[in-house]
Amino acid sequence: MPNRWKPNVTVAAVIEREGRFLLVEEDTADGLRLNHPAGHLDPGESPVQACVREVLEETAHDFTPTALVGVYLNRFTRTRTGDDITYLRFTFTGTAGAHHAWRQLDDGIVRTVWMTLDEIRASAARLRSPVVLQSIGDYLAGRRFPLDLVHTDASVLRDPTVAR
Repeated sequence: MPNRWKPNVTVAAVIEREGRFLLVEEDTADGLRLNHPAGHLDPGESPVQACVREVLEETAHDFTPTALVGVYLNRFTRTRTGDDITYLRFTFTGTAGAHHAWRQLDDGIVRTVWMTLDEIRASAARLRSPVVLQSIGDYLAGRRFPLDLVHTDASVLRDPTVAR
C-alpha cells in the first residue's frame, strides 16, 4: 500500500489566565494568523511531551499540562500549493509557568498575545484553523480528560539508534 493516507499528528495548548487565552501570531503562507501554541509531534516523544516543548518554543513559557481537552480531526487546503492536508490534533490544557524572556520564539512566530474570548471571536477570519475556537469552546464547557487517556508505549520513547 504505497499511497496509504496518514494524517499529520499535532498538539496544542489552551492556556487561560484571568479570562484571557495565550495565542501566538504566526507568519504563514496565508499571512499573519492566530493559533494556540501548537506544532507537530516529533519522533521519540509523547503527545504531552510535544505539547510542553511546543509551548516553550512558541511562547517562551514553561507549561504544565493538567488535562486533555479533546482530539480533533480537520482538513486544510494550502492556498498557494493546493495541498490537501489532514491534521489529528491533541489539545491539552494546563498552566503557563515561568516566562523566559531571553528565549527566541520559534521560526514564524511573530509574537504572543493574551486575548479574551470576544477578541478571539472578533478575529475569527485570522484564526489558523476553526479548531482554535472549537477547542476553546470545549475548554469553557468544562471538557477535561485525564492525561493518561493518551497512552504512549515505551517503545515510542526509546532511541531507535540504540541497540536493544
